[in-house]
Amino acid sequence: MAKKPKIGMVMGSDSDWPTMEETAKVLDEFGVDYDVDVISAHRTPDKAHEYAVNAEGSGYDVIIAGAGGAAHLAGVVASLTTLPVIGVPMLTTALGGVDSLYSTVQMPGGVPVASMGIGKSGAKNAGIFAVQILSTGYPALKKKLAKYKKDQAAAVAKKSKNLKQQLKKKTRR
Repeated sequence: MAKKPKIGMVMGSDSDWPTMEETAKVLDEFGVDYDVDVISAHRTPDKAHEYAVNAEGSGYDVIIAGAGGAAHLAGVVASLTTLPVIGVPMLTTALGGVDSLYSTVQMPGGVPVASMGIGKSGAKNAGIFAVQILSTGYPALKKKLAKYKKDQAAAVAKKSKNLKQQLKKKTRR
């Protein structure tokens, strides 16, 4: 039986779930299996290390790591695995997520993390980007991605048409 694609989704706190749930929704839409774990790079460093070094053996193809504040989780994981790591900076109350963004995106040379935008849109894009990575080895996902992009374009065209109709009605009054 052929291997199915699988994502490891990890976050620094369970309070990150409302954001990372956007990633899960995308993966569910594309039928990609994933596991979810809460692991803190700072409060559970041994667990973070264990997770990262065993990620490939756990069957993961890509890891998506969400964290806020001093968001080192994606970087720590990336430093310990050869798998692609996608970082999702969390929106924070203190600095609006800029702290998380800088911690995720400013990696030293040799330890790449694909950094998404702050918050829910970044989490959604992380899911899509993971599917794009997987699609290079899974043709069925490539077909689903092509349909997804066409559906997005059709939805935008429909919204444009609806808006034009509303504006036309408004100017007739």
